[in-house]
Amino acid sequence: QRQTINTVTETLRPITLAQLVTHYQEKEMSDSNGKAFSTRAGYQVYLKNWIVPAWGAKPLSEIKTVALEEWLASLSLANGSRAKIRNLMSTLFNHAQRWEFFDRNPVTLVRCSAKREHVPDILSVEDVSALLGQLEGAAYIAVFLAAVTGLRISELLALQWRDIHFDTLEITLQRGIVHQHIGPLKTEASKKPIPMDATLAEKLFDWRGRCAYNQAGDWIFASLEKHGTQPLWPENLLRRHVRPAAE
Repeated sequence: QRQTINTVTETLRPITLAQLVTHYQEKEMSDSNGKAFSTRAGYQVYLKNWIVPAWGAKPLSEIKTVALEEWLASLSLANGSRAKIRNLMSTLFNHAQRWEFFDRNPVTLVRCSAKREHVPDILSVEDVSALLGQLEGAAYIAVFLAAVTGLRISELLALQWRDIHFDTLEITLQRGIVHQHIGPLKTEASKKPIPMDATLAEKLFDWRGRCAYNQAGDWIFASLEKHGTQPLWPENLLRRHVRPAAE
């Protein structure tokens, strides 16, 4: 495929979408291009599971606006997921135009709603209190910390004890973790210190005294299955503890 891409680059002939995807991955999805790991991981899922299987063999000139719109509408996915696939397809064609593989973007006029299909459940103080009453250990501390700080789960599970400053009552965010890949925080704004009140500090201090891994470089929510070398997997935390308690 790389040889084909090189030939196409020189002659500027139309290429298939699969070849365009390969070129885009090589040029835009490396570690040095600035995209967050979570973004790249999401792109790979959409490319592998939906876009390439459906459109990979087609030349760019044969991909039409209405056909794309009808295909998106046929997918058994939430509106938000369909919108993300549509936007990634548009990004691919923008890439093709930039490299002069193709002269238009058929996705521009594709209509695809991103409207929520269900109103999110917002937990009340009473709901959170009831949920915490069903939890213990790491799950209790994780849910309490999430509820009072609003941290993303990728930020929360990446916390180490060195990030908790009991003297100044602050939490500093240094890293994020997605699919057990440790990387930078999603945004610059995320680096702003998080204040702790006395109750949160007390609970974290108590947890540090009880948990198996409590040294400065240890994960606050260390995986016992991995002997503390990794934090808990988000899905394990949710599936084994939080979701049953919520139900």
